[in-house]
Amino acid sequence: MFTHKDIALRTIFVINCTQHDRVLRVSTGELLIEEHTKEKTKTLTKIPFPKILALFVIGHITMTSPLLERCKRYGVALVVMKPNLRPVCYWSDAAEANFLLRKKQYQHEPDNLDIARVLVQNKIQNQQHLLMRSRRKDEAVMQTMEHCRQALENCPNISELKTLLGCEGQVAKEFFAVYFETLEWKGRKPRIKSDPINVILDIGYTILFNYIESNLRLFGFDLYVGVYHRLWFKRKSLVCDIMEPFRCIIDHAVLLAFHRKQFQTSHFEKRKHEYYLKPNFSMTYYQVFFEALI
Repeated sequence: MFTHKDIALRTIFVINCTQHDRVLRVSTGELLIEEHTKEKTKTLTKIPFPKILALFVIGHITMTSPLLERCKRYGVALVVMKPNLRPVCYWSDAAEANFLLRKKQYQHEPDNLDIARVLVQNKIQNQQHLLMRSRRKDEAVMQTMEHCRQALENCPNISELKTLLGCEGQVAKEFFAVYFETLEWKGRKPRIKSDPINVILDIGYTILFNYIESNLRLFGFDLYVGVYHRLWFKRKSLVCDIMEPFRCIIDHAVLLAFHRKQFQTSHFEKRKHEYYLKPNFSMTYYQVFFEALI
């Protein structure tokens, strides 16, 4: 179990191995990150183990048994992820005994919306912030910002989950319509691949979901017990909860990438009324979202 001192003084290191072959090994009690090429082996950095809270490794990596032994001794979590940040291997025992945390989760009253209201308020605040940063200050933008302000005023007084869901959904609908207006987008339709922007948002939100999941597992949470998204078969409701305020990172990354021509509708193909990203562009899209999150 991590202490407050661990969280304050130790760091999560994210190592991207999708573009280069890298090796993690132990030397003189420190973690060495090496990059191997045909010509030579280059040491990128050295990190003392007491400073490491967790290692998130993206892509293929070579590790040694002394490394695993050191990680176990210092309570360092080791997470190996795919390029879309989906964890394929999670190796840690630091949070296994954190039963007090899970006990608090299980004792949380379903009708208590205190945490859920905070999550929704944070999300709306971030949407409002993106609109404020936008160069556009036309009537539609100003009106949506005003609706965000009104929703933030009303949130603390909401006592029913259905009303809170309605408040969040209405603000999100107006936000999408205004924020992506320059892309001539028709609206958010999750998981049905109706147009390239919806597909891109699905990809970005999935990457965000995977990254949030890895962080929550690090501390021993029960991922299936949420406070805003309720229990549902095989749904990691807590991950859905915590990612809500961070969705704006993906929204901003998508708009910026279109303006920079990193994302283009020509990167997609249509099959049976659904749009799919062409495989040779997937790593470019993953890299944009990775850089936005990290």
